[in-house]
Amino acid sequence: MAAIQAHHRLFLASTCCAGQRRRLRPTRIAAPCRAAVTGGVRTAQSPSSGSGSPSSLRLNLDWVDPRVVAVPTKGASSSPGAQVEVEKLRAIAEAAADRAEMHDIIGRQRDNWNHLLLHSTNSLALAASVMAALAPAAPTVVALKASAGVLLASAAVTMAAVNKIQPSQLAEEQRNATRLWRQLERDVRATLALAAPVTRADVHDAMDRVLALDAAYPLPLLPGMLEKFPKTVEPTRWWPKKKQQQRAPVNKSNSFGSSRRGARGNGWTPELEEEMRGILRVLKSKDEHQYVTVGKMVLGLNKGLAVAGPALAGTAAVAAAFIGSGEAGAWATGAAVLGGALAAAVNTVEHGGQVGMVFELLRNCAGFYRKMQEEIEANLGEADVERRGDGEVFETKVALQLGRSTSELKQFRRMASPSFKDHDVKDFAGKLF
Repeated sequence: MAAIQAHHRLFLASTCCAGQRRRLRPTRIAAPCRAAVTGGVRTAQSPSSGSGSPSSLRLNLDWVDPRVVAVPTKGASSSPGAQVEVEKLRAIAEAAADRAEMHDIIGRQRDNWNHLLLHSTNSLALAASVMAALAPAAPTVVALKASAGVLLASAAVTMAAVNKIQPSQLAEEQRNATRLWRQLERDVRATLALAAPVTRADVHDAMDRVLALDAAYPLPLLPGMLEKFPKTVEPTRWWPKKKQQQRAPVNKSNSFGSSRRGARGNGWTPELEEEMRGILRVLKSKDEHQYVTVGKMVLGLNKGLAVAGPALAGTAAVAAAFIGSGEAGAWATGAAVLGGALAAAVNTVEHGGQVGMVFELLRNCAGFYRKMQEEIEANLGEADVERRGDGEVFETKVALQLGRSTSELKQFRRMASPSFKDHDVKDFAGKLF
């Protein structure tokens, strides 16, 4: 027991000594910091304790303001007029996104039309041909030849309607329109994200692009549908026409001056201008001309198939009415069977091969190169190089659109010379398609 009491007294003594050391330690440190610390934390003394007590170092967060501080958006302007232009541009972006979704949905629907109508029409024609072949030997010849005639007439009417609207061409229009509407939306969103304030010119430019796209790729079928068999083949135009301005003639002296003051102005050089003129010449004489020429050939083929299909089906329907009537019955049977089979074959080539889609694709490719030509002409037509877009950036864009590297564009300099003839141009400017 005595040993236990002695051990207890020794433990109490050591505890008291440690408490004294802890009480003496605050005298050797600085006074508590009362300044606010960045990040919303500061210390304060407790009113119930002295400055040297540990409780004086407690955190006081009562002063923190819970309200969220509004951060101004990038590029936003405080003027009401600028804010209105921003809202207009935001509305155009929303409309472009909605148009893209509409064209995507309608494009998939019209592609389904092409497949369903193709198989349905072929089924009508082939079933009618089988009935016409079996009619002379069947006891119910009247029923079979009537059924064959009705099916062939239905196939002829269906072919005529489908050839008028060209569902495969409609689907290609909507696919291209979806891509262009999404591109417009991205451009508008990028303009809104820039630090520069939105101007009225930005809104007008976006609205012009919206109206041009609506005119190039309409949604309704009748009326408003694009002409499927135009008299002349022209490249598709989905961008607005630029207003004609008084410009100086495009030549090297106007661009860089006699003193060559702007030889490196805004990324443009005389060599770069020669490249652009050469590319412009090749685009006109080779790339666009090729797609327009092939488009005319495909259009002629499509016209012939569009007329031949309903004509063959209609002839077979008329021949089916004479099946089983004397000596002419054998010829009528053969004509009905052969006409129905040929009508199904023509319909398969036209819509199974999507000839209308190929024609629209060729027109769009020609329009792509026409747009490039106008962009190059607009830059070269600006006499002041400082008012053009950056030359190096523009060269990179042209190279990417043509599927080439910037070093490959240098080969087009010699083609800008008047001594270089059009028939000497062997290569195409575009390698992408």
